Amino acid sequence: MRIGVLTGGGDCPGLNAVIRAVVRKGVAEYGYDFVGFRDGWRGPLERETVPLGIQQVRGILPRGGTILGTSRTNPFKIEGGVERIEATLRDLGLDALIAIGGEDTLGVAKRLYDHGVNVVGVPKTIDNDLAATDYTFGFDTAVTIATEAIDRLHTTAESHNRVMVVEVMGRHTGWIAVMSGIAGGADVILIPEQPITVEQACSEIRRRHERGLDFSIVVVSEGYELTYDSGERRLVGEQARETDQFGHVKLGGVGGELAREIEERTGFETRVTVLGHVQRGGSPTPRDRVLATRYGLKAADLVDEGRFGRMAALHGDDIVDVSLEEATAELKTVPPEWYEVAKAFFG
Repeated sequence: MRIGVLTGGGDCPGLNAVIRAVVRKGVAEYGYDFVGFRDGWRGPLERETVPLGIQQVRGILPRGGTILGTSRTNPFKIEGGVERIEATLRDLGLDALIAIGGEDTLGVAKRLYDHGVNVVGVPKTIDNDLAATDYTFGFDTAVTIATEAIDRLHTTAESHNRVMVVEVMGRHTGWIAVMSGIAGGADVILIPEQPITVEQACSEIRRRHERGLDFSIVVVSEGYELTYDSGERRLVGEQARETDQFGHVKLGGVGGELAREIEERTGFETRVTVLGHVQRGGSPTPRDRVLATRYGLKAADLVDEGRFGRMAALHGDDIVDVSLEEATAELKTVPPEWYEVAKAFFG
């Protein structure tokens, strides 16, 4: 069999670990040949391929990013896109395709499967917002980076008696904010799923100052809507560039807006740090390397078993498979009980 492999959406630590595992098991155990597609779904659309064998995956386990490149291309937004992909797979003699990505990439994979394409998915996103799996690889690395930043900001906040606002990624879920906030000892955490108001956040900060604690760490997820006691809610962002074909809003900037609100309402000197793409770069953590490797091995098995339209997933400590339909049906949001853990340490 000949198998195509692509990585789509945002780059993410652990992508190379998946590629390595897929190829190593596919070649050594099943005798498959592999073809790598460049830049996500643009690769099969434009027939841009790279060799993908044992030689190409040596030494890539600890590397961040992806050796295949990535993009946010959506073939369903391109006239004749599906037919072009089908023609590419047919002309290259490919029997199946392994798509590694988040909700957008795997949403395309699910729709292509409905069109008769033999496709298997692997869940990747630092946001950890993909349904039907407990964790996605890349998430642990992002949380580790954010936690380290919060730890560092504690010392400068305490030294200068400042409020430090830390804006983290996560799009429309607050997993990174909650996990890094708990791990880093944040004093207030604001996320899309449990939107406490700006006034409430300021009250928590004032309460700390009344107890003699003259500094505070506030973690805010980029998708948090500025929410007020009046009922007003405002998302800080802008329309994404035309290259984003999935209709996303380009998020970012809520940290700065929140910092201004806090300083104006409390009178406490406030600074903001936006971690941005630092969270998705660099070498993956050991946990992400192992999880990505296990996902890659499972993807190779699913192809060999002819179980297409499925995605590798983590349930507890077991690697299982779920349908792409289930995996992409809805976002996995932060449940109230997780936010209650964070709130126990507010103020």
